[in-house]
Amino acid sequence: MFLDTRRIASQDVFVTDVCIIGAGPAGITIARELNGQGFKVLLLESGGFDRDPAAQALAEGIYDGDPYCPPGVMREFRYGGTANSWGIDLEDTRQDTSYIGVRYVPLDPIDFEKRDWIPFSGWPITRADLDPYYERAHQVGKTGPYNYSTSEWEEPHAKEIRFKDNRVTTQIFQFGPRTVFTKDYRQELEQSQNVTLMVYATALELETDDLAKTVTGVRVGSLGGNEFRITANVVILAQGGLETARLLLLSNSTQSCGLGNGNDLVGRFLMDHPVIRPGVLIPNNRQIMDQMDLYDARWVKGARIIAKPVLTEETLRREGLLNITTAIFPRPVWAQHNLLRTLFPEGLEPNSPAVKSAQDLKQRLKDQNFSSSMLKDVGNFLTGLNDLAYFQWRKNPDRFYRSLPLCSYNFENGGWSKLERKPQKFTCFDLLHITEQAPDPNNRIVLSDDQDAFGRRRVVAQWRYNDINKRSVKCAMQIFAEEFKAAGVGTLRLELDHGEPVIRNPSIHHPIGATRMHESPKQGVVDANCKVHDVSNLFIASSSVFTTGGYANPTLTILAIAIRVADHVKQLMK
Repeated sequence: MFLDTRRIASQDVFVTDVCIIGAGPAGITIARELNGQGFKVLLLESGGFDRDPAAQALAEGIYDGDPYCPPGVMREFRYGGTANSWGIDLEDTRQDTSYIGVRYVPLDPIDFEKRDWIPFSGWPITRADLDPYYERAHQVGKTGPYNYSTSEWEEPHAKEIRFKDNRVTTQIFQFGPRTVFTKDYRQELEQSQNVTLMVYATALELETDDLAKTVTGVRVGSLGGNEFRITANVVILAQGGLETARLLLLSNSTQSCGLGNGNDLVGRFLMDHPVIRPGVLIPNNRQIMDQMDLYDARWVKGARIIAKPVLTEETLRREGLLNITTAIFPRPVWAQHNLLRTLFPEGLEPNSPAVKSAQDLKQRLKDQNFSSSMLKDVGNFLTGLNDLAYFQWRKNPDRFYRSLPLCSYNFENGGWSKLERKPQKFTCFDLLHITEQAPDPNNRIVLSDDQDAFGRRRVVAQWRYNDINKRSVKCAMQIFAEEFKAAGVGTLRLELDHGEPVIRNPSIHHPIGATRMHESPKQGVVDANCKVHDVSNLFIASSSVFTTGGYANPTLTILAIAIRVADHVKQLMK
């Protein structure tokens, strides 16, 4: 069933068995799992079905600390949630189809472990505990089979790099369409007999008993100007990594510090997946361009996949490193001219006048037989121009948050492997590291004095990239460079900014950890079942429960956790 709350009367009270707050991928997944059960379910969404500026304004916030993504950019307040902002092109030219989607990959087993070299690490569950739910999540996300063995996805012309010393291996990623959550399941929920989807319904506060041990109701506001209440036996927060912490902090009528925040942990341990640019990989032989197809986004056996080099578990343990992966994509011939690459980040035709002029200038410089030192100075000058966008972004990250792509093919969309004459089209590879960020209690979500349309205090994301992350990335960069060379691929020309890794993007919209999972209420907000410690009927199904984040895109783990929470709630309702 479907209900637009702008049309209901103020002060109404809705009675249900389960209330799910947030109709993004997690909330939709839980609602589907509870569809057809013998109890009532309400699914709340702050926005409508289309992007509404008034609803989206509720997501606005600020950051404090190192340059970070503005909170309003990370969240979509409408049905489907952040799935609406997924932007990877999954075109299949063989079937003349095109759609937009997201990457899927599970967390590695080591990501769940307590690692002595990473403070505050260690989930109360293991990868084996989530494996059955990961498999079901694949079905929900309509992606390929739950099989990430590299050998299963290789083809004669697409083989993995044979790294020599068991320090680096290859990890497969899969892709799935966003329409699963933005369109496909909508009709199913609207036709449900026990699930009611309420749009323009913003949870303002969770009400509790006098001891804050049980949620007794949800105070809800609508952009229509009315306000009402919901009472439920079970409440599930299925909002994103920022909004979940915000609602708990705002629910402070009984506990002034916020619900579930007796140990001052709500909002702490905010993490993301910073993207680092290590440098340029110069192949030993350009024919290698024809041997790297596995590392491009491609359709194989009816599924969209891509491969990426990662550090082995043995390496992570021996060197004491955070998890990390590497995206590889070729740089076209025009991109060797750094000034042009800055002025035309989307690319130029190889025969364009601008490229031809640059090639002529380069040849003239060579013909004049200038001293090597002068040529080096000219080269450094042109290369420095290429960094202007990066430094401008650091000065004003709000404006330059979506940093410019380095070449025509990027690690999101791919498509270069299907081209002919690749050795003539490309000169080298650009690399990007998607990195794990160590948990830090000082990275956190707090509330500002600024208020939204409902009078709710807005989010402040306090985020810094500290030394443990920098040390780990620098060590990993060197290992990748050594292993690419040993495997005969080429030379990774490392690039640092005053000795530090170059942060290409501090966030790829993966805020995690702000209501972390831990067996002890003194170290986490929720237990192994995602129930808020000391609150009998409140659960969280969100990236905010991640204890650590690995390098994996969080969506598949979010779906697995959502299914697991739904199974637990079904048992409770019995």
